[in-house]
Amino acid sequence: MSGLVRRVARAPWTLLKAWFGWLVLFEARNKLLLAPGAVRLRRMEDAETRRLAAALPPPPPALVATVIATHRRPEELRAAVRSALAQTVRDQVVIVVDDGAGLPELPADPRLFAVSLARNTGVAGVVRNVGIRLTRSRYVAFLDDDNRWEPDHLERALAVLESPDGPDGVYTALRRVLPDGSEKDVLSVPYDRRRAAREAFLDTNAFVARRTRSLYFSRLRRTPEVLPREDWELVRRYGRRHRVLHVPHPTVRYLMNPASFYTQWHQPS
Repeated sequence: MSGLVRRVARAPWTLLKAWFGWLVLFEARNKLLLAPGAVRLRRMEDAETRRLAAALPPPPPALVATVIATHRRPEELRAAVRSALAQTVRDQVVIVVDDGAGLPELPADPRLFAVSLARNTGVAGVVRNVGIRLTRSRYVAFLDDDNRWEPDHLERALAVLESPDGPDGVYTALRRVLPDGSEKDVLSVPYDRRRAAREAFLDTNAFVARRTRSLYFSRLRRTPEVLPREDWELVRRYGRRHRVLHVPHPTVRYLMNPASFYTQWHQPS
């Protein structure tokens, strides 16, 4: 009898998940519960953007800006920066935004800019947003400090974006790599908003998008208990008003860090 009562009590939630998708429902809950903190973080983001913009020389105009968020990973950061600067597309700027820990020595390249926030936020969305706002470019790409791009990542993405009647955003396939350097699999899932409401296959390390007002990350403080990830939120929200396509070619070496509390390490069927 108790089992029947539980099933009846859970029926509305089950129906809502079936209709909207569990990721959409979880994100609605996040926005309701975490909104006050997000308002404070937006104020900090605004203040840091103003402070850093006043101290930095204007970045050179470029077709694409690559934003790399980092925090206390000096060796990994240098490797990520090298993979960004080694792109076959040279018409780019790379901006590294450190989340208040201090920057290591980085390669000398006129396309590279690096800044540190005045204090640690612990919110990846805020760190990346500062990078977006400090740059001016037609397109924006994202790379985390523990991941790498193949040399043709931007070339393949921009070939689709710049094609006649091209989309506003694309994401390539991810070659998922274990900590020992061996390959686990390739994550390659065509874009489908309804499927994305139920499966977390969207990641911004593979995402290159046209700069619009919709291109910003959530400012919610996503602790280990808070799902979905801000990557999922950005791509799915951007796809509400912009056309997004998948490029089924692996151009990202994505470290499957077992300490990552955001990612469910499964391949959608």
